[in-house]
Amino acid sequence: MDTDALRWFQQVADGTTVTEVSETEGLTQPGVSRALARLERDVGAPLLQRTGRTLRMTRAGAVFKRHVDAMLHELDDGLAAISEELSPDTGTVVVAFQGSLGSWLIPALLASFRATHPDVRFDLRQIRDEVAAPLLLAGDADLLITATTAQHEDVTWRPLMPEPLRLATHRTHPFAEGASVALSQAAAEQFVTLRPAYRLRKITDALCRAAGFEPTVAFEGEDIATMLGLVAAGLGIAIVPSHHADVAERPSIRYLALTDAGAHRIISVGWSTKRRLAPSSELFRAHVLADARNHGARPASR
Repeated sequence: MDTDALRWFQQVADGTTVTEVSETEGLTQPGVSRALARLERDVGAPLLQRTGRTLRMTRAGAVFKRHVDAMLHELDDGLAAISEELSPDTGTVVVAFQGSLGSWLIPALLASFRATHPDVRFDLRQIRDEVAAPLLLAGDADLLITATTAQHEDVTWRPLMPEPLRLATHRTHPFAEGASVALSQAAAEQFVTLRPAYRLRKITDALCRAAGFEPTVAFEGEDIATMLGLVAAGLGIAIVPSHHADVAERPSIRYLALTDAGAHRIISVGWSTKRRLAPSSELFRAHVLADARNHGARPASR
C-alpha cells in the first residue's frame, strides 16, 4: 500500500482539498485523485465521498482514518529514530568490555568522548572473557575493549596499551616490606586466581611457569574483587592488573611491582569486519584509537 496515498488521504480527510494537496506535493490534481482511487480499491471500500465541492469521509473512511493516523505516527517515529541512530552525534554505541576495565579505562574514554559529543548514547555491557569475540560476530556489540584478544578472521584487533600487573599480598606478608618482587620468590606461596578460562589466569600460570614453578592455587574466583577479598583475609597472594589495584585500595593489602619480563597484559579494542559500524560507533572507535596514540599506557600510581 502506497504510503504517499495514505498521507494524501489523511490530509483530505482532515479538510485539505485535493487541489491544495497537489500544489503542496508538486503533482497534478488528477494524479492525486487517481492515487486516492487506487487506495480505495486496495482497501475494498469507498473512503471519501463528494459533498458539493468538498470530499468527506465515508463511515468506512472514518474507521480507516483512525488506523492510518496511528500507523503513520508510528512510521514517522520510526523514520525519526533511524535518522537519529544514523547521526554521528545522536546515535547509540554498544560497547562490551572486560569487567576490570570498568573502574578506570571505560569511564575515562566515555568522559573524554562525551565532552565533545554529549548527545551520543552508550549501551555498556560487561562481559566474561570467553564470550568476547562471539559478541562481535553475533552483532550484539559494536566495539569490544578487553585484554582477551581471541583471534578470528572476522574480528580486527588494535592494541591500545600495556597494563602492568602487580602482586597483591596481605600487609603482614613478608613480601609487603618491599616495593617489588620477582615471582621466583613466590614459588612456595598459595595463590588466589580466576578460573582457568580467564585470560588473567592464563597469564598468571604462564608467568609462574616462566619463573620456574607451577602455582599452587588455594582459591579460584570469578572476578578480581573476590580475589582481593581473599587476599585481604590472608588466604593467599594474587596477580592483579595495576589499575585495578589503584582503584581497589584496601588497608590490609599491599601491591608490589613484578620484576618479571612480560608481567603485563595488552588491552585492545576489537570490531567485526563483517558489519559496517554506524557513524556514532565509528566516531567512538576513532576516539579510542586516538586516545591510545595520544596517551599511550596510563601509568599506575604505584
